[in-house]
Amino acid sequence: MSTPTSTAGDPVFSAFCAAGLWPGLGKRTAAELPAAGITRPDDVSADRLLKLPRVGRQRAERLFSSFLASAPTYEVVQLLVGAGLEAKLAAGVADTLGPDAARRLRDDPWALLSLSGVSLGDADRLAIAVLKGADRQDARRGRAIVGLTLRTATRDGHTVLPADLVVAALRAEGIGDPAAAIVAAVESGEVLEHEPPEPELPDDLPDDAELPEPDPALRTLSLARFGMAEEAVAENVHRLMATAERIADPASVRSVAKGLDPAQQAAVAQVLGAGFSLLTGGPGTGKSRTVASLVQLLQAKGTEVALAAPTGRAAKRLEELTDHPAVTVHRLLGAQGMTGGFSRNEEWPLDADVVVVDEASMLDVELTAALLEACADGTHLLLVGDPAQLPSIGPGHVLGDLIDSGVVPVTELTTLHRQAAGGAIARLATGVRAGELPQVDSPDREVVIVPAVGSAEAARRVVQLVTDSIPRALGIDPATVQVVTPVHRGPAGTIELNKALKAQLNPGDGTVWGFDVGDRVVATANHLDLEPIGFANGEVGVVTGTGEGSLNVDFSSGPVTVTGNALPDLRHGWAITVHRAQGSEWPGVVVVLPPEAGGMLSRPLVYTALTRAQKHLSIVHASGAALARAVREVDVRPRRTRLARLIAELGS
Repeated sequence: MSTPTSTAGDPVFSAFCAAGLWPGLGKRTAAELPAAGITRPDDVSADRLLKLPRVGRQRAERLFSSFLASAPTYEVVQLLVGAGLEAKLAAGVADTLGPDAARRLRDDPWALLSLSGVSLGDADRLAIAVLKGADRQDARRGRAIVGLTLRTATRDGHTVLPADLVVAALRAEGIGDPAAAIVAAVESGEVLEHEPPEPELPDDLPDDAELPEPDPALRTLSLARFGMAEEAVAENVHRLMATAERIADPASVRSVAKGLDPAQQAAVAQVLGAGFSLLTGGPGTGKSRTVASLVQLLQAKGTEVALAAPTGRAAKRLEELTDHPAVTVHRLLGAQGMTGGFSRNEEWPLDADVVVVDEASMLDVELTAALLEACADGTHLLLVGDPAQLPSIGPGHVLGDLIDSGVVPVTELTTLHRQAAGGAIARLATGVRAGELPQVDSPDREVVIVPAVGSAEAARRVVQLVTDSIPRALGIDPATVQVVTPVHRGPAGTIELNKALKAQLNPGDGTVWGFDVGDRVVATANHLDLEPIGFANGEVGVVTGTGEGSLNVDFSSGPVTVTGNALPDLRHGWAITVHRAQGSEWPGVVVVLPPEAGGMLSRPLVYTALTRAQKHLSIVHASGAALARAVREVDVRPRRTRLARLIAELGS
């Protein structure tokens, strides 16, 4: 572990400071502590801190009190360093396990596995360090492996796993009694067990026939939080459908019908009657136009409408298209910091009579559960989205499951209206959505295909397009061009492309956490507790100022001062992954498809990437035949969920 060492220093103290765990202490000041005689916790006092360069009385007092306040984190660092683990894990441990995290780890070192990025080997090392006679068959270890297996599956979007797969994972880690481990996990309250569904009975079954038994192989397990979220969504879908009253006469749609095709008119009429409905379709089919007409009709009636989308950019776009305020779903629900709680819920529901959420393919099951719980009886909820896009980053397959349940009314728009305005991009996207890769015919250079051999050439082409060709030939400002790639690593992944683009567009030393004023950044986690409004995962912004250990960032939802443990959740944002780009659009987009993306390519991924562009799309194509094959044959990996079945069962 790279920690500044001092001959008389305390390794725990130096690891704590080097890991950035002392709030308000920047890297440069941390390196100056030994020279001021501060090498162990007992050395820390306001008077000693005053000896540091650039530290006045007020800052010294602040640093001293923030050091005292971080005592629970410091205790965790002692345990981690003692087990040879990285000190920087301590921030996540303190967030996840709370103020008595150190005591909880001493009681159960495998509780470390509730953090993302921790391996079973790490937790075993901690167990050896803190438990006398640590044992592979320890009941706490088996229980933790059940949770770890299910959490790992949620990273691929699954909300449930067959019990057999969990048993196999336990055996693979040497657990002698997998059934006992599962029972312990269920009894701890972290895991739910779901009985197999009742088999479907044939219509011609004789009255005296023996009924088939449920198949035990279909027994599933879920983390309680996701199992309960799916059950809450199913129940609330039915509650909204049962309590809704008609808002307006279907004939009133005529007042806004000018320019709407019959399917769009039907969608507007459906929202007026149904407590829960879906509007789906590809780009250019007029989903936004339909929503704008609905908003116009409801406003004329004096009906209270709330508009939201999962990302700041999508909310802004919705606001521009409807001429009505729109916010992110997190802000609509009053998200409370990192805790993941919401102030709007069944006790304090939303004030709106009609709630419309765009980009619904991005909704994971927990956010959907929170949204539905915050809709009072009688509220009409419309989800608008494109099921052909990538599913949510979080677990669940909400939009697809709602459609598959066969219970919720769906209007699918199929007519391409944006032929003139979004010609080549819309035609290409429509082809890909249907599983074909059409020849691009775009004399106006709305879509440009740039072939490349290998990743290095692809990366050079990307930089050239963003910094020179697109601004020069098309007059599009590089500040409004976004690079989208499927991969993080390799010459054409986000990491290397961001280095290359920064060197050209905003060279600098990276004064605060590797960032300079003018850098484009992307958020990789939610931090909605920051002043004044926080930021959400996937939001892209620009650094407007730096302080000692802080950045001022202008996001599409507004300016934010980013400090403390939110800083590591920012990355450079000139090049971002397709998942992070979802829900946002830019005037110019460069999609790069390097050879190493071949195995990851799927129709939803390619389709989602192409549909981020508003005016111009450059595709740097270096993945050969893999692209056409992916579009033709590879759908996104199916997610294991219970939601569609739960909704259908409640409906029957």
